[in-house]
Amino acid sequence: MDVILLERVAKLGQMGDVVKVKEGYARNFLLPQKKALRASQANIDAFESQKAELEARNLDSKKEAAALATRLDGETLVVIRQASDSGSLYGSVTPRDVEAVAKENGLSIDRKQVVIGAPIKELGLRDVTIVLHPEVEATIALNIARSSEEAELQAQGKSIQELAAEEEAAADFEVAELFDDLGAAASEDDDLLDTADESGTSEEQPEED
Repeated sequence: MDVILLERVAKLGQMGDVVKVKEGYARNFLLPQKKALRASQANIDAFESQKAELEARNLDSKKEAAALATRLDGETLVVIRQASDSGSLYGSVTPRDVEAVAKENGLSIDRKQVVIGAPIKELGLRDVTIVLHPEVEATIALNIARSSEEAELQAQGKSIQELAAEEEAAADFEVAELFDDLGAAASEDDDLLDTADESGTSEEQPEED
């Protein structure tokens, strides 16, 4: 199907270009999203008559998107999720989750603007792309952790594996200290018994004939 683009579409063309696309792609995405029109002569003529207005509108929305991109670029959002000790999430982080967390932080992001790529199923830091306009993108970081404390440690550069190793080492240290304390206590008890025995022996008097 031939369509005329009403805005720039990545890997397809610029505003005003007439391009050939698969019918399903046009019907399911380009046409309902109002990114294109069927390339009939009537639609081409209508586009040409409105081209200046469309370009002006596109320029305004691009400026707004650029201003928001400046605010978003480099932003880090903390996403709290349940996960196993190995760091595997019970589920995954979706564009809907990003939209919700962004709104909690006072940022206006629509889930349709979020490009995650491969599903996020592990704890840690992950960059995602926010498409604010056909010509404007921003990159934000997601800090996915099981708690705000864990998120702070991850922000410092510690991986979930390193955190787990530190917790295990701390637990081993506590166990070792406990055994040391028990050993010291047992040694003190033995010393007290030895002292008591020595004291009892020294108080014995020799029998008189």
